[in-house]
Order: sequence, then structure tokens, then C-alpha cells
Amino acid sequence: MKRVHARASVVAERRLIAGIHPIRVRLRQRAGAVKELFCARERDDARMHELIQLAEQHSIPVRFIDAQRLDAMAGGARHQGVVARVDPLDAPDDVHDILDRLEDRATSALLLVLDGIQDPHNLGACLRVADAAGVHAVIAPKDRAVGISVTVERVAAGAVDNVPYLTVTNLARTLRELKERSIVCIGADDSAPTDLWQVDQQASIAWVLGAEGAGLRRLTRETCDRLARIPMYGAVESLNVSVATGICLFEARRQRERDRGWQVSRGAD
Repeated sequence: MKRVHARASVVAERRLIAGIHPIRVRLRQRAGAVKELFCARERDDARMHELIQLAEQHSIPVRFIDAQRLDAMAGGARHQGVVARVDPLDAPDDVHDILDRLEDRATSALLLVLDGIQDPHNLGACLRVADAAGVHAVIAPKDRAVGISVTVERVAAGAVDNVPYLTVTNLARTLRELKERSIVCIGADDSAPTDLWQVDQQASIAWVLGAEGAGLRRLTRETCDRLARIPMYGAVESLNVSVATGICLFEARRQRERDRGWQVSRGAD
């Protein structure tokens, strides 16, 4: 069997994350990965004091700099007066590592495939939804799509630390290889004849959602096992991709949990 060409999106060098909530999550969950905290001299309030105290508890250096330098470090992302320099987190080499572990636990996989998301705010929101729904991995193409950035990290509000984000060179080929692992690929398409409520989502599945406005690319759509649409009852014709992602993923969860209680944890699926 071919290996799925999906590699974890991490870099060898230290990187930056911005915003109070993402940094607080990192400090509470993996403080050893945080190397420095950069705080705005101008900000003096309870939330900042709490964050500084948390960093000092873990002997993490705290440096106070001006807002202009913070703006440059954050690359335009809204940093709320704080940026952290962190080590990249350990991540699975490819999606097979994740699927093998799920098979060992007799767990049905729940994957999210994003086809060419361009807006970092949308990607961050999709990752946040994926984490909330207990998705086992998010897969996206390397090209013609936004990658993990300071803005994505901030919008994701800590989800980047919890959900493996894997990038691939050929999305259609990856979908075919996922299907070899008995994962049903369901494309979200507003022209599909079937509502998502009518699709059985209790087996291992990958929800495939397209970019803002354009939707799924032709080859991606054709490679999916089936297509399903979110029924629309008002005047609005489409939804933001992160909203659509939430509806699709939580319908999968609803179907899986309705007869055995709500267990959203990836480790207790």
C-alpha cells in the first residue's frame, strides 16, 4: 500500500505565536516549548499580569518592548500586546501514524480536508472548530493555500497545538489513498442532491470542504466518494467555510454519539 503523502506542517526553527489566549494555552499545556515572552510596555492590566505570572512560574524570560516592535514581530496579526517565541511541537510524520493508532483502538477516523483555503482567519477558525469536534487530523494542500501563520495561530486559539495539521503535494492522490484505508471521503457541495443529514457518518470519514467562494476544485469533487449539501432555508445562499465545517463535523459527532453518550475526546472516541 502506498503511503499517504501528508507531512506535518512544522518548521525546525523557533516560531512566534501572538495573542493572550493562544499563549496562555501553550503555557498551560506545554510550557517547556515557550522560550521567551515579549510584552507591550504600554499594557498594564489583570490579564497581562496573569500571563506574566504564569510565564515566571515556569522560569520563562519576559521582555518588555514597545508596541511598534510587537507589531513587526506579529506580522500584522492582532497580538493584544504579547508575542511568544516557541519551539515547534512534535507532530506525526504522516496521516498513517494517526490512522494506525486509531485502528489499534478500533476507533472510527474523523478527518477534515480543506481544499485551498486562502484566508488565514478562515483556516484558524476551521482548526478551532476541528479541535472542538475532536477531529483526528486536518489535511490541506501545500500550494495555493494559506499555511500556519501567527494570524492562524491566534484565531485558532490554541487548536494548532491539539490538532495535527498535515500538508500534501497532491490532494486528489491523497484522497484516493485515504479511500484505500476504508475512509469515506464526503465532499461538501451546495449542488449535491443529498442533504448531509441523510449521509451515514458513523464509519471512518473525511469531510472535504472547498475554498471561500470557489468551493471544491473539479478533481477534488470527482475524487470524493459522495457529495452532500447543507440545506439552506433562508435568503443566504452560502456559509463561511468555518461555519460549514462546524455543521458537517458536528453532524458526524451527533450520529456517532446519539446511542452511546457524548465522548468527543480524540483519545476516547
